[in-house]
Amino acid sequence: MVELYIASTCPFCIKVIRAAEEMGLTEGHDYQIVDAAQGTPGRKKVVDTGGKSMVPFLLDGGSWMYESDDIIDYLRDKFVN
Repeated sequence: MVELYIASTCPFCIKVIRAAEEMGLTEGHDYQIVDAAQGTPGRKKVVDTGGKSMVPFLLDGGSWMYESDDIIDYLRDKFVN
């Protein structure tokens, strides 16, 4: 399952979640949200995987990425197209 690492106050994270919802994707079915606020285990996973302390962050098996527009394009390609 696709994991989306977000911080609730991050506008780019909110953009990704809204885009996923507009695509008809469902949390818990299509993707899982992981809290990646500063100091959380989720943020540690982001840094350990990608090397930067930046959200939003998508992890899907061996694929990962940071940029919100890239994440939205990835979700669209994976689930809609």
